[in-house]
Amino acid sequence: MRMGLLASGAAHELGTPMATMSVLLGDWKRMPEFTGNAILQEEIEEMQTQLQRCKTIVTGILLSAGELRGESSAKTTLRAFLGELLDEWRSNRPVMAFEFDDRLPSDLPVVFESALKQTIFNLLDNALEASPRWVKLEASADDEVLKLTVSDRGPGFAPAMLAQFGKPYQSSKGRPGSGLGLFLVVNVIRTLGGTVEARNLEQGALVELRLPLSAIALE
Repeated sequence: MRMGLLASGAAHELGTPMATMSVLLGDWKRMPEFTGNAILQEEIEEMQTQLQRCKTIVTGILLSAGELRGESSAKTTLRAFLGELLDEWRSNRPVMAFEFDDRLPSDLPVVFESALKQTIFNLLDNALEASPRWVKLEASADDEVLKLTVSDRGPGFAPAMLAQFGKPYQSSKGRPGSGLGLFLVVNVIRTLGGTVEARNLEQGALVELRLPLSAIALE
């Protein structure tokens, strides 16, 4: 709860300077000093892209902290949601080889919030950090349950991490503050009535989200 309050406060404080930067970059892009310089125009566009990513992250933090609940929900379909999510993720990460295995029996009208999107991003980011050369996402559904499985070919989870999976500060990264990502993943999914399980493979690791379709289905 304290971490949530801290993150929420920081996200609010970041809102004003990011809005200011957004306005300044828009002005720069139209200034004569910049319009005639293709390299500077490209750099400004990249700065605007990264700034928009920061805004999206801040929105996700506020959603995870319990704010703006329902205001950022989007009506879509399951396949459309996953497709757009993966396009965004791959466009902002140095992914060398990524596989998406769509085993969904059918598409489904759903409502998704940014918090769930950020949750899946966290799992993919963790897998990419452990296994820069290969990451896989598999989507399937049975018995009214959506299953999303992220696997990698990294070193796997240490036994102690698997025993304490989902608890804060359980991480193999060896730096202060690590381990909160998986903690937030587990808690977001539990809030939606789902579960998160992790295990090691012969090579790498696997994390599986199980989410009741009733929690996201569009009625």
